[in-house]
Order: sequence, then C-alpha cells, then structure tokens
Amino acid sequence: MHELGSRTSRSRVALIATALIAFLIVLTGCTVSEPGTATAPPEPAVEVTQNPASGTEDVSPVAPISATASQGTFTDISLVNAEGRAVQGVLSPDRTTFTVGEALGYGATYTWKGTALGTDGKSVTVDGSFTTLDPDETIGATLNIGDGQEVGIAAPIIVQFHESVEDKAAVEKAMTVTTDPPTPGSWAWLPDDNGSRAHWRPQNYWAPGTAVALDAKLYGVDFGGGAYGEQDLSLNFTVGRSQIVIANAPSHRMQVVRGGETIMDIPVSYGEGNEARNVTRSGIHMVTEKHEDFLMSNPPFYENVRERWAVRISNNGEFIHANPETIGVQGSSNVTNGCINLSLGDAQQYFGTALYGDPVEVTGTSIDLSAADGDIYDWAVSWPDWQSLSALA
Repeated sequence: MHELGSRTSRSRVALIATALIAFLIVLTGCTVSEPGTATAPPEPAVEVTQNPASGTEDVSPVAPISATASQGTFTDISLVNAEGRAVQGVLSPDRTTFTVGEALGYGATYTWKGTALGTDGKSVTVDGSFTTLDPDETIGATLNIGDGQEVGIAAPIIVQFHESVEDKAAVEKAMTVTTDPPTPGSWAWLPDDNGSRAHWRPQNYWAPGTAVALDAKLYGVDFGGGAYGEQDLSLNFTVGRSQIVIANAPSHRMQVVRGGETIMDIPVSYGEGNEARNVTRSGIHMVTEKHEDFLMSNPPFYENVRERWAVRISNNGEFIHANPETIGVQGSSNVTNGCINLSLGDAQQYFGTALYGDPVEVTGTSIDLSAADGDIYDWAVSWPDWQSLSALA
C-alpha cells in the first residue's frame, strides 16, 4: 500500500507540472518571434493631404491651394517659393487646414514646410512641392478711366489689351461691371487696334451720380494661343452731371444742355462738306481731351496751326475749338474742315464746362460717324448690334 501511494503522488506532481508548463507556453506565445525578425511600429495617426498633390505640374497660379491634416493638427505650416519667401495664407482656427491667400507666380516651384502632430502624440514632417504653369507669353491691358475719376454720361469703360486676345469669351467672363443704381449694359469687342479692345457701355446714357466698379480678374486666365493674363485690373469711378451738346449743322448753332436746361446757345460753323474729309460726322461723339492750346494739322490745307480752347470729340480730327478766322460766318455758314468753330469767348466758356465722356450729338450732315472715324464710336452702334459684339452673345 505504501509503494502504490508513492507512485500516485509522483504522478500527480508530474501532471501538475506538465499543465503549468503548457499554460506558460500559451501565456507567452504572443511574444515569441522567429529569429532575425522585428515587429514594425504603428504608423502615426496624422495624415496630411495636399491640394494639388505633390509633384503636380502646370498648376494655375490662381487655383485653390491648401493642405489639410486629419487625425491631428498642424504645429507649423507654410508654402514657400524658390527664394524661401512664405506665401500668404490662413490657418483655420482648429489648425487642421491651411489655405493659400494670394495668387502665385507663373513658372515657379512652391514647397510645403512644417510639422503635423497626430492625436497619438506623434509628429510627421510636412513636405512636397508643385510647379505652376509657364505661359508662352502674358498679355497686359490698360483702362481709359482713372480710379476715382468723374466722367460724363456717355463714357464707356475701355479695356485696351496690348496684344490680340484669342479666347475673348474666357476673358469677358473674368470682367465684371457693377453699378449703383443698377444699369443695363454690355461688353462689345471692337476690331483690334494695336491689340484687342473690349468696351462696356450702358444701353442708354448713364444716370448722373451712378457709381461704377470694374473688377477684371485677368491674372491666370487662359487667353488662348499659349497666352495668359498679365495682371488683374480694378476701377471705381462716378458719373457726374448730365451735359449734352446739341450740334445741328444746318442751324449753324450749338446748344449746351446741362440737366435739361440750355446754358449756352451760340453761333458756330461746321464742316464745309465740299469733300468727305471736310464733313462733320453725324452721330453721338464723345469728349475725350481738352487743350487750352493745340497745334492742328490738316494737310494739304494747313499744318501746325495754333488753336485755342480745343475740345476733342473724335480721333478723326474733330474738335470744338476757337477760330477767329471764321468769326464772320459763324452762325450763318459752314466753312471748316470738319471741326466746330466758335468765337474765342464762347470756346473758352464751353471749354470750362466740358468733361471727359460728355456726349456731343451732331446731326444734319452727309456722313455718319463710324468705325472709320477713330477708336470711340460706341454710341453710333445700335443697342442690338452692340450686344451682338459680346463674345458671350
């Protein structure tokens, strides 16, 4: 009996030992690895997304540019150009999105720099770059009206481009005119003259006191043919009082009507009309320049003749100006080479009232004002025809 009891006790001890070893093997099994291998650390939780993606080429310099951190925030973030200058931008209050706030340059490389911190407490470096498009050429433009200027009721907005524009529709979409009070109007593309030209005019004369603003977002716009806009343009101006010159050639007189009231009614002389070059054109002209003294030439009749109180109304050479040599027939006969002649006193008085953009309505002659007479003949075009000259018509 004693021998049997000893064997039974030893068996129990062996069984318990075997079970304990098996338990320890199971418990520690997850840490056992094959020789020569290592467990990779988990990836940081923060992920940075760039728009455009790193490596993108030919990015528009006015495209939306941003970087966003998910599952984390930016510790610091910037976009820098090749010279290391940081581009203006805004980091959102929660520090998860940085948005570029200025137009970029053409043909330039921009690089992201910064650090993002994940919700797991781990950081990643922000890097990556992209390149903006490099145009074959850029096209600039100028305006006919100065910022803050006061103009007459017939003044159009003229955007004169330095080269021909191929995609006029794209350019026109980028130019916005706003008025207070609201005023119906339209863009029209007139034939190229040292470059393309877009004119915006109201359907009818401006209402006095109208505030006008032009916002032309031309930079970065594809003008077509490999050309892009060189710069944005903006303009704010106001329309002054209503003043209209009534110029009926057969009457040999001219009236200046301000606010519906005639403030001048004077004898004048119009173009003789013996040949086309001496005909004062019929139609709505517009005051564009004023000169107290001006040298006028009309070969072969005269050259560099000094005239006083000259107000230009067309680029075909038509002026309203003083001419002492025609005083004897002013009010009774038309003898000029196309200008409207006044006495010295009347010319000086009218000169003082004239404003850029004032309409001069000439009637009663044998030739109408047209595109052949200069760069501003806007009011000689009917409203339906004017609207048809829009690239978006």
